[in-house]
Amino acid sequence: MTMDGLDEFEKALAAEKGERERIEREKEDRRHRKKQRHHHHRERDRSSENNRERDRDSKRDRERNREHDRGRDHDRDSHRQHRSRRQEDDEDGHRHKRSRHHKDDDERRSRYRHRERDDLACDDKHEKNKDPKEDLPIPDDELPAEEKKPLVRDSWMTAPSALDIDYVQRKEKEAKKSVPEKEPVRVIHDREINRDFGDTGNVTTLDEKLPSTERTINYTFGDNGSQWRMTKLNGVYAMAEESGRTVEDVALERYGDWQEFDDAREEKIEMDRRKVYGEGYVGKEKPSGDLYRERMEKTRPKPKDEREPAEEIQQGIVIPDDAMLHTPIDQTALNRMKAQMMKAKLRRAPDAAKLEAEYNQAAASFATNGPQSVVLGVMDNRMLAGSRGEIKAIETKRGRERGNVEANEDMSIEDMVREERRTRGQMGGEGMRLAERIAKDGKFDNDLDYMDENAEKLAKRVHKSEVNLKNVAVHEYQKVSRILDTCPLCHHEDKGQPPLAPVISLGTRVFLTLPTEPEVSEGGAVITPIAHRKNLLECDDDEWEEIRNFMKSLTRMYHERGQEVIFYENAVAPQRHLHAAMIAVPIPYEEGATAPAYFKEAFLTTDDEWSQHKKVIDTGAKARDGMGRTAFRRSIAKEMPYFHAWFTVDGGLGHVVENSDRWPRGDLFAREIIGGILDVAPDVIKKQGRWTKGDRRVDGFKKRWRKFDWTRVLADG
Repeated sequence: MTMDGLDEFEKALAAEKGERERIEREKEDRRHRKKQRHHHHRERDRSSENNRERDRDSKRDRERNREHDRGRDHDRDSHRQHRSRRQEDDEDGHRHKRSRHHKDDDERRSRYRHRERDDLACDDKHEKNKDPKEDLPIPDDELPAEEKKPLVRDSWMTAPSALDIDYVQRKEKEAKKSVPEKEPVRVIHDREINRDFGDTGNVTTLDEKLPSTERTINYTFGDNGSQWRMTKLNGVYAMAEESGRTVEDVALERYGDWQEFDDAREEKIEMDRRKVYGEGYVGKEKPSGDLYRERMEKTRPKPKDEREPAEEIQQGIVIPDDAMLHTPIDQTALNRMKAQMMKAKLRRAPDAAKLEAEYNQAAASFATNGPQSVVLGVMDNRMLAGSRGEIKAIETKRGRERGNVEANEDMSIEDMVREERRTRGQMGGEGMRLAERIAKDGKFDNDLDYMDENAEKLAKRVHKSEVNLKNVAVHEYQKVSRILDTCPLCHHEDKGQPPLAPVISLGTRVFLTLPTEPEVSEGGAVITPIAHRKNLLECDDDEWEEIRNFMKSLTRMYHERGQEVIFYENAVAPQRHLHAAMIAVPIPYEEGATAPAYFKEAFLTTDDEWSQHKKVIDTGAKARDGMGRTAFRRSIAKEMPYFHAWFTVDGGLGHVVENSDRWPRGDLFAREIIGGILDVAPDVIKKQGRWTKGDRRVDGFKKRWRKFDWTRVLADG
C-alpha cells in the first residue's frame, strides 16, 4: 500500500508540474510576442530570454535529481527513467527545449554567448518563486490529447509516383483549310477594242487558249510509221510550193492542228541528224513540243511595254558584246565543231551550212576573247571528297609558316581509290614517288636490310606544300603555254596563223606535212593530228581513222614507186609536251623484209640490260593473232615513254623507254637505224633540222601525192 501511495503521489506531482509548465510557457510566449512588437532591441531580448530559459532548465534538472535521490529505494524503475532523461538532456544540449522555441537558437547562442553573465543574475530572482516539483516528467498516459495525434504527411508526399501515370498526347484537330477557288482564265474577246489595257501578262486570246488535257505520244522516232509521217510532211511542202500558198496554211488544212505538224517537223530534224552522225548518235525518241511552243510564243501578242517602239532618231547605240553572252569555248571544242562541219559537208547534209555558220561564229569568238583564266587543278584535287583528306597539315611553327603537309594514314578504302585515280596519270608513277622518298631520307643506304627495317618510312608518300604545289602548277602552265605558242605543227587560230610546217593535205582531224631537212631518205612525210597531243595514244577514234587513211595512201604511193615504207613515232619524252607525229620513211623494197630485225636488235642493246617491261613489244604479231587495228593502242599505256615502228598498217615493234638518259637525243635513234640500213653519211644522220617557210619540196611532193590524196573527196564533196 505504501508503494502504491507513493506512485500515486508522484503521478499527481508530475501532473501538477506539467500543467504549471504549460501555463508558464503560454505566459512566456505572450511576453515574447509583446516584446517583439514594442521593443526595438528584439534580437538581444530574445537571446537573453532563451539563455534564462536554459538556466531555469538546468536548475530544474538539479532539483529533479535531488527529488529522485530521496525516492531511489522506493522506485528503481522511476530512478532509471529520470537518469536516462538527464543523460539525454546533457548529451544533446537540451535539444527538446530548442525545438520548442525556435530553430535558430544555436546561432543566437553562439552570437550572444558573452552576455550570459548579465542574464544569469536576472534569472536568479525569478527562480526563487518556482516550485522544484514542477520539473518532474509527465507520464505518457497523462499527456494531452493534442500531443498524441498521429503525424500527417504533406500532400506532395502522398501523391502517386510519376512512373504510375500514363501520359497520352493527342493530336489537335486541324481546322479544315478552305480550298481557294481556281481563278478563271481571263480571255480577251475578239470584239474587244482596248486590247492593251491593264496587265496582259496572264491574258490569252480565244485562239491561243490551249487545251487542258495533256497529249500522249504513242510512237517513237524511226518506228514503222516514221516513213509514212515523213511522206505526209513532204507532201505538205510539195503542195505549198505548187499552189503558191504558205506552208502553215497547207499544214493546217492537212493536219488540222499546228501541233501535229510541228511534231512531224521535229521527227524530220531528228532523222536527218541520225543520218549525218551515224548509228552511235543518241538524240530524242519522242517529240518534245519545242517547235510548237516557239510558234505560240511568236504568235502571242506582246504587252504594250514589250512591243517595239516607233522608229526615232537615236543619238547613239550601245552594241553589246555578243562574245560575253556565250559560254567559253576551248580549242578541243572548236576542233570537234570543225569535224562535225566537215562530216556534214562530206555527206551533203542539209544542216551543213548551219554547222559551218556555228563554227565560224565560235572561231571568231575564240579568236577575239581567248582564254580568260588559268585553272590550276593540282591543289584542288588533292583534298578528297570524303571525310578524311589525302593529306593533313603539320601544326608545328615551321609547318604553319611554310604550309607543309604530311600523308594522312587514317584513310578509307574509298579515299585510297580516289587518290589512285587522281595520281594515275602523273609522270613517273610509283618509281618517281619512291625516288622522292629516298631523296628525303638523308641516311638512306641501298641495302635490302635497310629497306626492310625502314619499310614503313619508305612507304609514306611525300606530299608537297601548298606553296610548292602552286609554284609547280604555275610553272607547268607557263611551260605548256610557251610550247603551244612556239609549236611548228599547231594551227594558231587565235592569231590566224597556219602551222610553220607546210601543209600538204588537210583532213578534218589530221593533216600531212613534210619532215625536216636533211632527210635520211628522200620523199618522206609526216602524219600529225591537228590538236596538240603528247603522243598518238591520246588520239581518239576519229583521229586514228584519218591516220590510218594517210598510212594506206602513202603505202600505195611508195609501192607504185617500188619502195617499202617504215612508219615510226618517237614519244620518249612526254614531259616535253612535243606535238605527236608519225614519220614515214621510204626504203628500198628489198630492205623491207630485214628492217624489223634492225629495230629489234637496237631495242635489245640501247636501253638498260635489266628492265621491268619487255624489251620488245611485238604489236604486229598481236594484230595477226586477233587484235587487228587496235593492237598498238591496247599494248602500250599512253602515260609511258615509248618508241614504236610500224611495218604494216596494223602493227610492228614497240619498246618502253625506262632510262631516258641512255636513249639517244631527239630523233637520233630512228635516224641511226635507217641510216645504217641505207648507208647514209654520219653527218647527215646526226644533223636534225627545223621547219621553215617556203619549203622547195612542197610542189614536187604534191604532184606525186595528188593521185593518192584521199582528202580530195572532202573538198570536192
